[in-house]
Amino acid sequence: MAALTTARLTAQDLSGSPADIASLNQATLAIRNAFAAGDVEMVGKLHHPDIVKYFGGANVVRGHDELMKGLSEWFSTTKVEFVENTVESTAFAGDTAIQTVIFSIKSTPKSGGASTISRGRSMVVYVRDRRSPTGWLSVREMAQEAPPSK
Repeated sequence: MAALTTARLTAQDLSGSPADIASLNQATLAIRNAFAAGDVEMVGKLHHPDIVKYFGGANVVRGHDELMKGLSEWFSTTKVEFVENTVESTAFAGDTAIQTVIFSIKSTPKSGGASTISRGRSMVVYVRDRRSPTGWLSVREMAQEAPPSK
């Protein structure tokens, strides 16, 4: 992963080129679409082998195998759909992008029953990687409660 040094970063570096922004948007859309399709394999292809996801407290996913196991279990019982994805900020530094998003996920039990919507804020670190179908892999993620809707 590219090292971030404030001495060499400028506002222009952080904003990213139009091509950077378009390719990252394609990557994040691919992740949301894979979730909606319940496509565990595609979600896996969009995450780095050393992925770490922090969801609060002791809820931490470490590594690709743990990610795939959790997704398989979740998708087997639940239809998952992103119903909100509002980008708050995006910063680029070489082959690294950091994006903060307000998201809402609608979860519907496949066995029937009412849907629930979970809302949060995430910060995701992406790295360019040829192994990804989109050119970007998620390598670190933190999620927390979102601020109240306006």
